[in-house]
Amino acid sequence: MSGVTRLQHVLVVDDDAADTLMIEEALLSVPEPPVVHSVEDGREALDYLRRIGRYADEPRPDLVLLDLNMPRMSGHEVLAEIKRDESLKSIPIVVLTTSTAGPDITASYAEHANAYVSKPMDLDSFEAAVRKINHFYSEIAILPS
Repeated sequence: MSGVTRLQHVLVVDDDAADTLMIEEALLSVPEPPVVHSVEDGREALDYLRRIGRYADEPRPDLVLLDLNMPRMSGHEVLAEIKRDESLKSIPIVVLTTSTAGPDITASYAEHANAYVSKPMDLDSFEAAVRKINHFYSEIAILPS
């Protein structure tokens, strides 16, 4: 499949260090792990994606895993901002959050999230969910170049 872009870089946007670590560990356990980058809030995420300041030399992620409940700027605000930006809106965004609230799910899809996944509470299920997301975006989906 020449010319097909595969999942190489994932940006994790989550203020919970333990969740970020579990995501990183799950992604590093796959046969061809992506490089995982992480930021702690929505403002940092936008700086990273726009390569501002200390993020000037960072690669464009192939996928963003986005938590909703964060300080300074919520995941909903980040998602809406990314999808309004012509240079960023083609990046797939998977909302990965603890919320199972209908309004959060509906709003995320209205803001053009590519998927909404509720974080499982137990470690094995959490890591399995992250590996399934990785599998889909690295083995099944064709990503924009």
